[in-house]
Amino acid sequence: MAAKWIEALTGSLEQKKQYKLDKARIDALPESYAGAAKAMHRYLMYCGGITDGDTLITMFGDLADLWERAAADETPVRAIVGDDPVEFAEAFAQAYTGKQWIDKERARLVKSIQDAEREGPK
Repeated sequence: MAAKWIEALTGSLEQKKQYKLDKARIDALPESYAGAAKAMHRYLMYCGGITDGDTLITMFGDLADLWERAAADETPVRAIVGDDPVEFAEAFAQAYTGKQWIDKERARLVKSIQDAEREGPK
C-alpha cells in the first residue's frame, strides 16, 4: 500500500530501477563511447522534451543499446552521430512519440486561436 502512495508522488519505482541499470550500462562503456553516450543522454534529458516515463525509459534503454553495439563493433563515434551531433540527437528523440511538455502549450495555442476566431469580428 505504501509503495503505491509513494509511486503516486514520485513515479514508478520499476522505471527508476531500469533507468539506473541503463545509466550503469552507459557508465561501463569504453571511455570514448561512454563520453559520447553521456553527452547525448544529458542533451536528451534537457532538450528531448519527453515527459512520459515509459517513453523515457524505452529511449534511454535504446540509447544504451546503441552505444553498446557501437563499442562492440568498434564503430567510430562520428560514424554514429554524423557531422551534426545535435541533429542526430534530435532525430533520435523524435523517434519516440511520447508526450512532450510542449504538447500542452500547442493545444493551448490552438484553443486560444479558435476562441479568438469565434469571439472576434465575423
